[in-house]
Amino acid sequence: MATLPQCKLDGTAQNIDLLKALIQKDQDNSQKLAQEVKHHEDKLNYLNAHVNAIDESIHRLQGELKECYFSRMDNGNSSVSSVYTEKQMNDLVIQLDKTAAGIICEVKDRHGSMLSTLKCTKDVLGIVASLGKVCDQNLSRILSEYLGVETMLAIVCKTIDGVEALENYEKDGTVDMNAGLHGIAPTIGRILNGRFLVYCLQNLRPFSGEILPDDPQKKLALMNPKLPNGKYPPGFLGFAVNMIYMDQQHLSCVTVDGRGLRETLFYSLFSRLQVYNTRSDMMDALPFISDGAISLDGGILKGSGLFCLGERNDVDIRFPTTHGIPNLLGEATEIEQKLKFMEWKKQMLSSDIQREETLINNVKCVLKAKSDGFKKLINDEQLNKEFKKHISKANSPSS
Repeated sequence: MATLPQCKLDGTAQNIDLLKALIQKDQDNSQKLAQEVKHHEDKLNYLNAHVNAIDESIHRLQGELKECYFSRMDNGNSSVSSVYTEKQMNDLVIQLDKTAAGIICEVKDRHGSMLSTLKCTKDVLGIVASLGKVCDQNLSRILSEYLGVETMLAIVCKTIDGVEALENYEKDGTVDMNAGLHGIAPTIGRILNGRFLVYCLQNLRPFSGEILPDDPQKKLALMNPKLPNGKYPPGFLGFAVNMIYMDQQHLSCVTVDGRGLRETLFYSLFSRLQVYNTRSDMMDALPFISDGAISLDGGILKGSGLFCLGERNDVDIRFPTTHGIPNLLGEATEIEQKLKFMEWKKQMLSSDIQREETLINNVKCVLKAKSDGFKKLINDEQLNKEFKKHISKANSPSS
């Protein structure tokens, strides 16, 4: 009587079929576990990114808090010499004879609104030194020394038309001494000699990144330097471009496309210049500095390899300090509350991260156990012998 080949298979064949089914089921379970691991890893990446963003916010708020304390110390100091006001800076510039900056500052000081009505000056915002303030005398000194007197006295215009209005030329290329600033100078008893710098906001390459959300000073969202352990280099205080205080009218809509002075003028001047507490801190952080750095005790690094050594060269024309900023105590309290909330939020996220890491490790342990068990079955000599025997019987002619 004819029988099906399957009837000739012995108990080993049935065991093999059962084993194959178990292996398939085990593989399906392993695939589900692998998907579960990926899900937890994606969630962990999301949480870590969120914590990094909070770290950036905490560091920014800590910098703002330091600036408030610096300003409060300046305000509480009875010595007038501890504060460098805008008026002091303006008076020093006016004393610089035969300079374009001196003419601009004197016209503004004497006639005020006339600066915005004259053809050659209506596009002028001021000189670099007058367009920003800083929170600390040491920072004011080192930033001004970094830029140099010529840059601090540079005139800032909105458009190229404004630049061209400052100076006219004769047919032979010489300067027309009766037009532009040269023509205004005699009307206030001055003359203008030599070259002078002019920044044209329209022609500067602006910062292309994001602005920090909800920041009243519209600071740039720059990526802070970080050590391999995720912490900031010791002594890192921030980026120079974000440590300049500006009047509200200069924060936005200064240019035709709506940009402010921070994204244009000051980003062009400082780029990603880093500020450190001491020269030692700056030197230790060299691997993390790309666009130069300064320290409050006088260290200057321009670019990534040009060191300025020797005695400090104090510049008389400096950025004014933020003496008289109102409500500093209330502002500091508000910042402290934000810091407290950020720290709490970071703590909650850290707990979530720890839980996700535990879950990932648990699933990976189960997955490894299954993988090890599967490999053990594959490498089992007796099982391989029985499987080969089964295959040989199934393929024999008598089957």
